[in-house]
Amino acid sequence: MAHRFLRSAPGLSIVLSTYNAPDELELTLWGYSVQTRRDFEVVIADDGSGPETRDRIEHMRESTGLSISHVWQEDDGFRKCRILNRAIVEARGDYLVLSDGDCIPRDDFVETHAALAKRGHFVSGGRVRLASDVGAAIDREAVLAGSLFEEVWLRERQAIVRERDRYKLTRSRRRAAWFDRLTTTRATWNGHNASAWKADLLRVNGFDERMTYPVEDRELGERLRNVGIRPIQARHRAVCVHVEHARPWLDLEAQASNERLRAETRGVPRWLRIFEGFARGPDWTEHGIHKGPRPAATFAQSPGQS
Repeated sequence: MAHRFLRSAPGLSIVLSTYNAPDELELTLWGYSVQTRRDFEVVIADDGSGPETRDRIEHMRESTGLSISHVWQEDDGFRKCRILNRAIVEARGDYLVLSDGDCIPRDDFVETHAALAKRGHFVSGGRVRLASDVGAAIDREAVLAGSLFEEVWLRERQAIVRERDRYKLTRSRRRAAWFDRLTTTRATWNGHNASAWKADLLRVNGFDERMTYPVEDRELGERLRNVGIRPIQARHRAVCVHVEHARPWLDLEAQASNERLRAETRGVPRWLRIFEGFARGPDWTEHGIHKGPRPAATFAQSPGQS
């Protein structure tokens, strides 16, 4: 399956968002250094970090041998969607995996996303949430050995926040696939773990840069759905871990604004669309990569779609 992917998509890019978290970013990059697939580039989408992050990236480029590029913008508040759009444009891959710089991937993470890549679809992955006090126990050796994905290591440290996340730790591909079929959780675009064809992300104009924290990522997935790109549930197959932390940037007014924008994108409920005159929401944002209405004959159709 992986070789078929290589023939259809010669390039694969991992896009990681970060902001002033060099220690977490380093651990995440060590995770990518031991992937079962190494034919990818890493693009760091940096929302205004200081020089320590730049220096750490230089160090990790030399230490891991990874192909890493650093896309940076000046710190002017939470502008994650803006820097992600820049990273999407600069990424050289045909297929993009988007995650966060503090989400450590399991060693089969890239291989799984590549194997699930399918024209007309995006992949919705999952994460295992770890308690904040476990962060100190995660070091380079734990990442390289994959210890933090082992049930015994996690149980000894009482690390898992949500008990149901244990199902994501299975190494059985068949069992994980069944869990993905049986889950009642809806497949969404998750900023910590999702992937799509670059052409499809350009087709919907990337992220809406009006969106801020939280759930700023979900709106993109809803526009992908509106244009006919369907989600593949992979929360038990494509797995990363994330140590919980405080979120001082949470703004309730911004959250309410995000929800209003998402409601506009979703449009009417899907069951109402069977009636004449009830349409789906927009699939293009005028506040994305390209500012303004969709240019004529631009991103009209994704490769491979009819």
